[in-house]
Order: sequence, then C-alpha cells, then structure tokens
Amino acid sequence: MKLFTLPLRLLVRAYQVALSPLMPPSCRFYPSCSNYALEALRVHGAAKGSWLAARRVCRCHPWNAGGFDPVPPKHSPTTACGCNHS
Repeated sequence: MKLFTLPLRLLVRAYQVALSPLMPPSCRFYPSCSNYALEALRVHGAAKGSWLAARRVCRCHPWNAGGFDPVPPKHSPTTACGCNHS
C-alpha cells in the first residue's frame, strides 16, 4: 500500500463507518462509490485514484442509470484517448 494514500483511505473508511450507516443506501453503482474510491486509491495511488473517485461520485446521481463500474486496471490497453495501443 502506498504511504501517500493512507490519509485518503482513512477518510473514506471514516465515511463508511461513521456517516454512511446514517444515510439510506443510494449509490447507483456496484461497487459502491466509497468501495470504488478505496480500490482506485489502492490500484492507482493518491493522485489518479482521487481523480477516478471524484469522477465516479460526480456520476452518482438520480439521472444516471448506474450499474457495474469497476476500477480500470493500472495498465489498460485502451488509453485515455480511446485508442488501442496494444
């Protein structure tokens, strides 16, 4: 585990333990946005993991159908530009 992600992972875990149980389940995705954030931080580190988590939370709203949305692998053959570089 990367040292720089520790404070971020602790924040997400604090949310999961302290705040999430007080609210009705409303995440439209699987895995939930908080679990996605933990996985994104684990796989991609603090900077990109935080970016991926923030993008995911912004997509979690009533007008999005949601569904299965896993964290992308670290070395994806399809790049951000949409091209296949393999």
